[in-house]
Amino acid sequence: MNKQAIAEAVQKVLGGTKVQAEQVVDTVFDSIVATLKKGSEVSIAGLGIFSVKARAARQARNPRTGETISVPAMKVPKFRPAKALKDAVK
Repeated sequence: MNKQAIAEAVQKVLGGTKVQAEQVVDTVFDSIVATLKKGSEVSIAGLGIFSVKARAARQARNPRTGETISVPAMKVPKFRPAKALKDAVK
């Protein structure tokens, strides 16, 4: 399933046009991204928790050359599924 398929599912439930459904999906995704950029969590009941994790700087090795390179510290998105989602997938 992709973003377009989600928009079509939203349109079937809410009615309206495909453009309106795409705007709803875009707004939800943009809200999640904006909240994560601020460093906050997004918790969706029954689905899970989106959060940001800080990764420390580290040394890595280039597999082709064996050269040691430094990987800078960065923030990465993280998702923890809710129990309801885990049980539904089993």
